[in-house]
Amino acid sequence: MLAETICSAVSAAGLGIAALTAYRKRFLSAARIAAYALVPVALVMTGLVEWVSGIVFKPTVWAGFGLLALAWLLLVTTRAVERRRLGRARESGREAVAPGASAPSLGAAGARPGPAARGKAPADAPGDDFSDIEAILKKHGI
Repeated sequence: MLAETICSAVSAAGLGIAALTAYRKRFLSAARIAAYALVPVALVMTGLVEWVSGIVFKPTVWAGFGLLALAWLLLVTTRAVERRRLGRARESGREAVAPGASAPSLGAAGARPGPAARGKAPADAPGDDFSDIEAILKKHGI
């Protein structure tokens, strides 16, 4: 009974503010304020306020909300751990799938590209990276 009275008072105050806003020729804002002001009365008329007030004072309902929060927390943490593991696997060079699963098939079935097709030796690769950096620095005059 008290909740319904409070909701009605809030709605009446909101409609009053909407009327003052409309008087100032701000009709769009007045319509938005009136829409928000009608929500509390609508909640009372649908019976949602009684339902919520009945839920608030039951300990079993709060235990259920606690279990929902625990389930959500477990899901979020397991997803975060899984993503972190995948990130570490990528950084360390390991793949999350079988080694040959993502390799492109360029030739006949089962044929692997030779050493010349794979690229330069690993010792040459860092030198190439530094030469690119040096070229960029020279370009900018550094």
